[in-house]
Amino acid sequence: QFSDHEERLSGSDGEEDEDDVEAALKKEVGQIRASTEQKLRRFQSVESGANNVVFIRTQGIEPENLVHHILKDMHTTKKKKTRVILRMLPISGTCKAFMEDMKKYTETFFEPWFKAPNKGTFQIVYKARNNSHMSREEVIKELAGIVGSLNPENKVDLNNPQYTVVVEIIKTVCCLSVVRDYVLFRKYNLQEVVKSSKEDGQQNPSSLTEEQNSEVVKAETEEKSSKEVKEENK
Repeated sequence: QFSDHEERLSGSDGEEDEDDVEAALKKEVGQIRASTEQKLRRFQSVESGANNVVFIRTQGIEPENLVHHILKDMHTTKKKKTRVILRMLPISGTCKAFMEDMKKYTETFFEPWFKAPNKGTFQIVYKARNNSHMSREEVIKELAGIVGSLNPENKVDLNNPQYTVVVEIIKTVCCLSVVRDYVLFRKYNLQEVVKSSKEDGQQNPSSLTEEQNSEVVKAETEEKSSKEVKEENK
């Protein structure tokens, strides 16, 4: 936008034609700016394709850090800050929900956490909505094999793993994320994490400063952004 002083310098008070052109130009610039700002909103709702599931696409925000920070705050303060949201999961990548596509995609997607020299204990949690062609056992077996192939020192731990691989399938889209403190934060359940428990005294949430500085890998098969924060109440 031009300041009033700049407008007076660049315009001619006596020529209406120039004023009209300038007004039209300013209007067009304003429309372009408004359109750009709308596309670059920090949070934008996206149709999920499943009942009771809401996707929030983020711009310039790491969904893993954001969701972990929210849960860490709720776990520490024990203050219930939502009545209708049950779970909140970060989604770092998406691909087609077919075994070959998932295998090809996760070979690269898992690297920031599990490729040597990186290593850690892990578990895989799986949930499918509006999808019946995928086998839970097959998906877990194949993805665990990929994690093991990246570094043989990666070990399965179903009790208190360092990382939890979250696999959420909705129709023909596979949503993926690797999260920390999944057990401590009650499976990222916003209602349960505020409840007091004796186990809380035995575990401490990971420091955000220790967050893996992972490079975001965009899904080749999806035109939408691969970074979305998912809120679900089911």
